[in-house]
Amino acid sequence: MDAEMELSFEDALNELETVVQKLEDGTLDLNQTVVLYRRGRALAAHCQRLLDTVELRVQQLASTGPEGQNANGPTGAELR
Repeated sequence: MDAEMELSFEDALNELETVVQKLEDGTLDLNQTVVLYRRGRALAAHCQRLLDTVELRVQQLASTGPEGQNANGPTGAELR
């Protein structure tokens, strides 16, 4: 498992911000730049996966009422 997969969203985002700052400084050699760029891409992808998961959960919660019922009313199958 990649190290970023174990990071919380907040930790991954903080590390990503650090990576971006180092890359923007422009003081790294080419090899260091490539390594940090790859790490930044992996962190960004990890953050996006976490956000996608949370978004799906929120959508699922929003589509159900407080007692697990469909918040938009009964579906066709529920009316039969």
